[in-house]
Amino acid sequence: MTFRSRAPIFIAAEFMAVAMLAFHTQASFWEQTGDSRKALMDPRDQVWQRHAPEIFWVTLETSKGSFLVECHRDWAPIGADRFYNLVATGFFDDSRFFRVRAGFIAQFGIPGEPSVAAVWQHQSIPDDPRRQSNVRGSIAYAMTGPDTRTTQLYINLGENTRLDAEGFAPMGKVVQGMEVVDKLYSGYDETAGGGMRGGKQGPVFEGGNAYLDKAFPKLDRLVRSTAFKSKPAALRPISISIDISSIGDMLNAVN
Repeated sequence: MTFRSRAPIFIAAEFMAVAMLAFHTQASFWEQTGDSRKALMDPRDQVWQRHAPEIFWVTLETSKGSFLVECHRDWAPIGADRFYNLVATGFFDDSRFFRVRAGFIAQFGIPGEPSVAAVWQHQSIPDDPRRQSNVRGSIAYAMTGPDTRTTQLYINLGENTRLDAEGFAPMGKVVQGMEVVDKLYSGYDETAGGGMRGGKQGPVFEGGNAYLDKAFPKLDRLVRSTAFKSKPAALRPISISIDISSIGDMLNAVN
């Protein structure tokens, strides 16, 4: 087999695994903070005092695709405000879904950069009264007891209404792309840090992405989160251009 032309050949491929990395929308992006780094390193920054809109939407782009969360401030106002501002500062960007238990939950919210993680590890917020149930697709904060919510959140992969009695208060729900959440890698179960109550998250906070990527390379990535004031339109596939000239050279060498 011979590739006669050395000119770059570009092909457009629509991959379902990454088809939802982009949203087709006419909704305007919610305003981002001017100095995110400063806010990330200072929990006392005025950014953290801002209230979320009554309803807002957040796209979470992952290594498996993207999904959309619809948040309602009246479901859990304190938690919604924290989530809203974490998204604004890029807190979740380039982090990992470090705890995924098949049929139960997918957990995230420890920054990939240890210096940022250390700042927020113990920055807890008061509890919100639970107003919604932990049904499949709902999102809430992880915690170890009263008033211990920080930045770690989980998405219910099943009907986990038994968590209601423990005070876990959903503030939103996945309204598009739940099939993406279901595909997040769950093979490590509790071994890649586990839950807050397990007391084994130290290496994740100390080593960040470098630790997780070496010890648990199959974990899925949370590439980027973005908030919207208006609900984005339907998800659409994206086209990816691939330069395969180098592949042709390799095949020529083999043949």
